[in-house]
Amino acid sequence: MATGIAGVRPELQPSGEEEPVAAVRRFNRFYTRRIGALNEGLLRSPFSLTESRVLYELAQRDRPTATELGRELGIDAGYLSRILRDFERRGLLEREPSPADARQSHLGLTSAGREAYAEIDRRSSDEIAAMLGALPPDDRRRLLGAMRAVETLLGDADAAPDAPPYTLRSHRPGDIGWVVHRHGVLYWQEYGWDERFEALVAAVVAEFVQKLDPARERCWIAERGGEIVGSVFLVRQTDEVAKLRLLLVEPSARGLGLGRRLVDECIAFARAAGYRRITLWTNSVLTAARHIYEQTGFRLVRAEPHTLFGPEQLGETWEKEL
Repeated sequence: MATGIAGVRPELQPSGEEEPVAAVRRFNRFYTRRIGALNEGLLRSPFSLTESRVLYELAQRDRPTATELGRELGIDAGYLSRILRDFERRGLLEREPSPADARQSHLGLTSAGREAYAEIDRRSSDEIAAMLGALPPDDRRRLLGAMRAVETLLGDADAAPDAPPYTLRSHRPGDIGWVVHRHGVLYWQEYGWDERFEALVAAVVAEFVQKLDPARERCWIAERGGEIVGSVFLVRQTDEVAKLRLLLVEPSARGLGLGRRLVDECIAFARAAGYRRITLWTNSVLTAARHIYEQTGFRLVRAEPHTLFGPEQLGETWEKEL
């Protein structure tokens, strides 16, 4: 019977190439060093890699329980409990008793918690954008393709059907131009709105970038398969009123519940930021968006005809009390 190197299965031994186990371990060392995972504070923050991941999950999920978080992250229950208690002590986390199970609590980030997450998320996006920006376009495509191959080959096949069909993140360089471009193209193709609408979108996003208050304003970018498929903005109108703006879902991502998810994110963020009301302006022709607003508790308060960007439209103002 053939034997192999001690501790290594025979089929993983070297055959003229680098020994596979050693290659994977070398890659792990390289990548964790490259992204700063071994630093005491990830991305120059006071949070470890594990704490940052817990913050991410809390920001992405709609008030999960600790049990759900632990199952998703594969973290020891005692370790996760200590992290959550520390977050609560620092004013980053709030708990709400579960009406279905008195032993469980639903978890959510406070305004301070969302601000902390937004800062880490922005730093991460900036560092990755800088890393990718240093590569020629062909090399970027090779890198992203290799990453997708790793995810596919090493992914949990049993969990794949439950994996979300899209991911959400905050904006980074290049996203704002995409928002303007896709609004201009889609609304012209689907509703005949002219370039004045594109100019309006450009003005809205320019003001957002120039006056951004991360604690009370945010942009969500949705991705699917490495491509942007949606966006929405929440901005400050007054100290008590937030404004939802520029909800967009690409045709390829419609039917996935993405529009509803983006609106839900705005509502949750607005509550955590201390707003008392959300307002938005839309048009009666946008039936899918109007349906989402109705589902999430907005009410129509005013309607006025206009010709701001082509054919006559009925502009509508909707509001939701928080």
